[in-house]
Amino acid sequence: MTYENIEFGIHAGIAKLTLNRPDKLNSFTQAMHLEVRAAFDQIRADGTVRVLLITGAGRGFCAGQDLSDRAVAPGSAPVDLGDSVERFYAPLVLAIRTLPMPVICAVNGVAAGAGASIALACDIVLAAQSASFVQAFCRLGLVPDTGGTWHLPRLIGHARATGLAMLGEKLTADRAEEWGLIWKALPDDALQAEALAMAQHFAGAPTLGLAYTKRALQQSWSNTLPEQLALEGQMMRELGSSHDYREGVDAFVNKRTPHFRGA
Repeated sequence: MTYENIEFGIHAGIAKLTLNRPDKLNSFTQAMHLEVRAAFDQIRADGTVRVLLITGAGRGFCAGQDLSDRAVAPGSAPVDLGDSVERFYAPLVLAIRTLPMPVICAVNGVAAGAGASIALACDIVLAAQSASFVQAFCRLGLVPDTGGTWHLPRLIGHARATGLAMLGEKLTADRAEEWGLIWKALPDDALQAEALAMAQHFAGAPTLGLAYTKRALQQSWSNTLPEQLALEGQMMRELGSSHDYREGVDAFVNKRTPHFRGA
């Protein structure tokens, strides 16, 4: 497929997806959504992919929805924003959350609105120190969508989530790290190199175990402790028969570097 709104490629187990509308701060249009969806389909179909790295081109990560793509003229019929969420943004968040591999987000600039929500849906978020996170929905009389109302309170607590969602204030990358919203804030010139190094680490890691870890952490929010203990037991039973577990133990015992297959 030829992409016009994103850059996408797979190399050495790493899928890299770059939002590529830099003149519009990589804001989403319907065409861009369809290209991202096609990239995720390709990732799922390619058995060599072990990790996904998402970032943005230019000076911003993603400014959310391109409002000119669904502009509302005075006196015109209202736009069904719920349809946009249901057809595009919700499936994108679920695709990130259910992808059976680590998803790294390298936030290279402002992440606003749905752009911030997309970043926070990823498993590990790195951000340039010049980057910022803005819950801009309140400025338009809207609610934080794309999973924003789900991720924010779970990551930073109810009080901080409410302040960000209702005031729309800019949160710096350093403060986001301090609050636990992201994994790490980095000097701007170190962001992409560290993100790639992390992706290379995951490309050689036991992907199946990481996928189970991702799912277990997500289910812990709704499970009781007995349910979570039962889930852990079932997962350990399944992972204990995997190639990667046998390889990891043998490498440890024989003091050699393991060669994981991700299965």
